[in-house]
Amino acid sequence: MRILATDLDRTLLPNGSWPPDAGAIDLFNKLTQTHAVLLVYVTGRNLDLTEKAIREFGIRYPNVLIGDVGTSIRKYGQDGWTSYNGWDTHVKKASPRWDADGVRRAVTGIDGLTEQEGEHCGLFKQSYYVDHDRNEAILKAVDDRVKGRFDEVIVYSFDSQTGKGLLDFLPHSATKQTALEYIADELGENKSDVVFCGDSGNDVFPLTAGFSGVLVRNADEQLVAGVRQALQAHPELKVYFAKGDFQGLSGFYTSGVIEGAYHYGIF
Repeated sequence: MRILATDLDRTLLPNGSWPPDAGAIDLFNKLTQTHAVLLVYVTGRNLDLTEKAIREFGIRYPNVLIGDVGTSIRKYGQDGWTSYNGWDTHVKKASPRWDADGVRRAVTGIDGLTEQEGEHCGLFKQSYYVDHDRNEAILKAVDDRVKGRFDEVIVYSFDSQTGKGLLDFLPHSATKQTALEYIADELGENKSDVVFCGDSGNDVFPLTAGFSGVLVRNADEQLVAGVRQALQAHPELKVYFAKGDFQGLSGFYTSGVIEGAYHYGIF
């Protein structure tokens, strides 16, 4: 089975400051359908924002949507979206101390930390905007109050388009990495046979977890450095850095996903 998993914003979607290749999305849609790829979107977007991206950019519907930074899983078929049976139960069992309200209370009053809108939070996700210029002090204060109390993982990333820091608190069993591992296990596939493409901070975990990783050419410098450091410590990891100049494509966004998929023989 060919499984291609990709982040959306500034990975598959050309919504950054780099110039996209005309026709790259149409080519991606054609290639994934022609080669019978099982397509997984792995994104921080919720369902409504994913639907918006599908309409706005013309990307095809995936077979599976891992949304909300890995805290929700849905399948797409003839009857539309359906929840992935067993995921919520799995997360609750694997992270019994998780408590979104408890996290909220714990970080209340930290200067420079602003809770995100309600649609960006949920049962397994508590999210904040961070004053990026002071992120080190803010993250230290967060660690002092939260770390290790809620079976949590704390994920920080930087949105280069808005200049805002983004902070997600998630159960340690419900991240982009663990959700994709869950899907691979359900389908009976080895992790190394799953290709994952990313561009920014919260993609570092799946990119260094044993999947066949792809960094699009416009990937954040912080992510590139983190992945290269992981490769030095674990040379057995498989990661491909899109370079461009491949079949006339630049390697940015969708073009980098296509290049990486060809590298691993998905196409």
